[in-house]
Amino acid sequence: MKTDLELNETYWRQRYAQGRTGWDTGAITPPLRDYFDQLGEPDSRRILIPGAGRAYEAEYLHHRGWPEVYVADVAPEALHDLQQRVPGFPAGHLLLADFFELPAEPSFDLIVEQTFFCALDPALRPTYARKCAELLRPGGTLMGLLFDTDFGPGAEPPFGGTRDEYRAYFEPCFTFVHFETAHNSIPPRQGRELFICLRRK
Repeated sequence: MKTDLELNETYWRQRYAQGRTGWDTGAITPPLRDYFDQLGEPDSRRILIPGAGRAYEAEYLHHRGWPEVYVADVAPEALHDLQQRVPGFPAGHLLLADFFELPAEPSFDLIVEQTFFCALDPALRPTYARKCAELLRPGGTLMGLLFDTDFGPGAEPPFGGTRDEYRAYFEPCFTFVHFETAHNSIPPRQGRELFICLRRK
């Protein structure tokens, strides 16, 4: 599975300009909210949300007092929207950057996956798994949601897949803590999301 599209900054800026942001739920989704709620009191853990879009997850964590939340996206429109909604979010934590070019140091304790993986050219999936491991400290966590469904042969994101496929990408670098169908997805995604919590080896 691959795409012939250039899924670059220009492509994603056009999607925002055209209002083609079907991944945008307008709020944090229950599986991620519930995971964050059980993390305990805010501390100095460094958290990265790559391909963050409008970053409702970062907004939620910020309002709960987590000081070291970073978001990365190639579309300035997405980061600007977060800045407008949450003026107190640290400007230095808004990374207008390609995830695959982020420096490995300083490392992160937690990477949050929310509709970024499915937006990538599927050929990059093994590289994504390795990059997550590179950015995390040993024992760090990659958690979030993957689409456990087939969207058909469309040329544009989102791109689906299967848990067996995903397992092959992550097994070399991660220990599997949770890897199962999300029980509290929003209704349009019910039964089609895989909740993952993986620990870097």
